[in-house]
Amino acid sequence: MNAALTCTVTPDDTLAVTLAGDWLLDASLPGIEPVIERLQAAPAAVSFDTSDLGDWDTGLVSRLVSIRHSAEANNVPIDDSGLPEGARQLIALAFAVREREGARRKARDIGFFEGIGEKTLRVVGRSRDLLAFVGELMLSFGRLFRGKATYLRSDLVQYIQEAGAEALPIVSLISFLIGMIFAFVGVMQLNNFGAGIYTADLVAVAMVREMAPIMTAIIMAGRTGAAYAAQIGTMKVNEEVDALTTLGVDPVDFLVTPRVIALIVMLPLLTLYGSLMGILGGTFVGLSMLDVSLVQYMSQTVNSVGLNSLLGGLFKSVVYGSLVAIAGCQQGLACGNSAMAVGQSTTRAVVMGIVLIVVSASILTVIYINLGI
Repeated sequence: MNAALTCTVTPDDTLAVTLAGDWLLDASLPGIEPVIERLQAAPAAVSFDTSDLGDWDTGLVSRLVSIRHSAEANNVPIDDSGLPEGARQLIALAFAVREREGARRKARDIGFFEGIGEKTLRVVGRSRDLLAFVGELMLSFGRLFRGKATYLRSDLVQYIQEAGAEALPIVSLISFLIGMIFAFVGVMQLNNFGAGIYTADLVAVAMVREMAPIMTAIIMAGRTGAAYAAQIGTMKVNEEVDALTTLGVDPVDFLVTPRVIALIVMLPLLTLYGSLMGILGGTFVGLSMLDVSLVQYMSQTVNSVGLNSLLGGLFKSVVYGSLVAIAGCQQGLACGNSAMAVGQSTTRAVVMGIVLIVVSASILTVIYINLGI
């Protein structure tokens, strides 16, 4: 039987609430808004009639509690003698201990400038934590070079495989498509000036010098950096990091240093591969849209790429790889002790990694221009 609720005001100004049917949590229950509206008029009392009430559970109790809150707010006495005995006991238990005055935290309105200040302080604090982590990592590398760092070589090989060979498919796809996009834009614009052949220069220089390093790094930030944060964060939640410390093993030596080495070693190789795939994508578009031969296009490509561009792109990839690994590992070690904290640290690792990549790319570009590289 469907649940039903009616409320009427008796001649003695009593609000009579009639409950009928089955009041179950998984059923479609009627709203109590009519009762709340009548209570705002402050009747003499509230009474209940449950003679036609069927089965009930917390769906009924939760609504009765809301009615009682409204009645108390309007100083209306309640006669609950018409309710089932179990419902009366549950309601009495719910109101047995009153909420202490001032215990509930009030929402604080934050002004515009105050919000900016708090966010600035948060960014400064995280920057300080990141710098402290970089210092610990430098000390760990010092122990590694002296042969005193504790880590597993098998873990290092595994991290190199995960950051290298297993990343080839996604790097191949993204780099090939970016090369095609650059070539298409170059052909459409340079053909207007009769210089379509210089599309090969545009694609080659852009991929080797800028796009291959930065796009590969962003891919690795979302793929490997996030994985580092999730792995170390999960170990932090499971207290495995504390166990390493208890055993006298430095977590930075054991968990962070091999991961950083893996990305520093593999990102330049992935960048070279990404540059090649981007040039191949540009070649595919160039040969399709330009009246040139493969030999002409490749000769133009080889002549456009100098050693400065190649080494400059590889140096950028080393910097990007270290930043991605540092961001992922630092956020993993800074993870809280809950499953939600693991997800938050993973998100922060990706965001921090991409921000560091873009900032460092801007700085390195300015340095390269001033040095004439």
